[in-house]
Amino acid sequence: MVGERLRELRLRKGYSISELAELAGVSKSYLSYIERDVQKNPSLQFLTKIALTLGVEVEDLLGSSPSENFTSELVLDDEWSHLLNKAIEEGMSKKDFKEFRDYLKFRKWKEAKKISKNNPKEEQND
Repeated sequence: MVGERLRELRLRKGYSISELAELAGVSKSYLSYIERDVQKNPSLQFLTKIALTLGVEVEDLLGSSPSENFTSELVLDDEWSHLLNKAIEEGMSKKDFKEFRDYLKFRKWKEAKKISKNNPKEEQND
């Protein structure tokens, strides 16, 4: 179950296994084992790193079915629509938006790396 949920969330974010592993600061092979249900009991620390990187709660990774808490169609609420329209009106281009998104991914990666550096024991368990 965790493996299915993790794979679905990873794909929704557009990450390969290698990208997610690097951004989260975890072993690529261990991540693959989790997704394929070879390893079924990941540590809370591992799940926290993955959840942080994917921008979800640990509980979202532990849900009972891969689509339980997520819809396949993205729906923007009024606040998101307003923010996007305002950014466009102020001259933000798609390229600017992509660069900002990449910057945020980098910040999350850096934060996850900082967490893993402070907890080297997890790396040994991966």
